[in-house]
Amino acid sequence: MLTSLSSAATGMEAQQTNIDVIANNLANVNTTGFKRSRAAFQDLLYESRRTVGSASTGTTDVPTGIQVGLGVRTAAVERLHTMGSIEKTGNELDLAIEGDGFFQVELPNGEIAYTRDGSFQKDSQGRMVTVDGYPVDPGITIPEDTTEIAIGEDGTVQVFQAGETEGTEVGMIEIARFSNPSGLKSLGGNLYQETLTSGDPILGTAGEEGLGEIAQGYLESSNVSVMKQMVNLISSQRAYEVNSKAIKTSDEMLQMVNQLA
Repeated sequence: MLTSLSSAATGMEAQQTNIDVIANNLANVNTTGFKRSRAAFQDLLYESRRTVGSASTGTTDVPTGIQVGLGVRTAAVERLHTMGSIEKTGNELDLAIEGDGFFQVELPNGEIAYTRDGSFQKDSQGRMVTVDGYPVDPGITIPEDTTEIAIGEDGTVQVFQAGETEGTEVGMIEIARFSNPSGLKSLGGNLYQETLTSGDPILGTAGEEGLGEIAQGYLESSNVSVMKQMVNLISSQRAYEVNSKAIKTSDEMLQMVNQLA
């Protein structure tokens, strides 16, 4: 079988993966705090038909040799944690991190997950929770008679209660960062989980030690650029088409050989 058949097949498979990644990016263009992904590719092994540096005569060597590649493979799908645009909502429980860091939330199994989606709400117990009901960690409870909530750039949460002129501090939002955020495991629901590759979470106060500041009444938009993703989609489609034509050409060559036999 011609090597070009299998090589082109790996090219089509790689471009299919690339299109899958781009489609997911486009599907989440309006997802709060979403971080786009990018597929990375590597060439496969090479078949050496003439070794570089082998003797061509008694006194000369082959300068380049003959190596034929065997295709491509998907090496990684990397999550790009560049910051999305910040949009004003006016909702006092909508929070955005201006810079590095993640909010911490507690999952039903007691484990901690991390998110850039700061669209928090109050549950029936007055706790600050995500849209799925996962409480913020450390936990923050808003009293029932609260008339106003003020959250500072450092994450300090103050409430103003009915009949009171001074605010009462009810907690502080602690944020975390990672040495390799691209190594975080995506759980869906705008949540991430630490892995050995991401490293342990580095906890701290917003605005200190390289952590971003918290902006109340704002949300971070997806970092997906529709224009760039559409260009990437067209490029990937054309690459898929070219690989399919390589398979067709190889098939026609094999057909000619069979006719000669």
